[in-house]
Amino acid sequence: MSQPVSTQAPLRPVPRFIFASRWLQFPLYIGLILAQAVYVFHFWVELTHLIEAAFGHGPLIAQAPDGKLTETAIMLVVLGLIDVVMISNLLIMVIVGGYETFVSRMNLESHPDQPEWLSHVNASVLKVKLATAIIGISSIHLLKTFINAEHYEVKTLVAQTAIHITFLLSAIAIAYTDYLMEKAITLARGHSGEH
Repeated sequence: MSQPVSTQAPLRPVPRFIFASRWLQFPLYIGLILAQAVYVFHFWVELTHLIEAAFGHGPLIAQAPDGKLTETAIMLVVLGLIDVVMISNLLIMVIVGGYETFVSRMNLESHPDQPEWLSHVNASVLKVKLATAIIGISSIHLLKTFINAEHYEVKTLVAQTAIHITFLLSAIAIAYTDYLMEKAITLARGHSGEH
């Protein structure tokens, strides 16, 4: 059998070099995978401390003023665990989505474990998903601060709230810009179909 003949002309040296430069991002994604491994380790350390505290010993009990695990302390640790999971989700979106969008296709179309969002990922979708994830992470941090508000100065509470609102407004602006761009593309396709 004969191999299919490529009808595409080979790239000239400069465009080939520029296109190949996308692989410079590969070590960055490896670094993010290592960072995720650190988060997994941190998650298990914190979960172990929580379980130890539930049995009446460990560093959380040692830090407790009366030597007892309070509901507030449990809530703060659980929020910390949720925070780690959300950051890990953010890392997965950046690693998988970024690699697929900017470096090379992963060809996961027929893989049973392909994430649903990956089938339609592009730079715009990735931006909106990342902004949403950052808002979730910011919400967890803000909630942890408000639960423990007596340990913070008012200016810290105001600053964290302002930062969170800034994240919200930024995400809304990104989503609205994405909506306008999609609308313009749809209109352009409609007009080109009329001719």
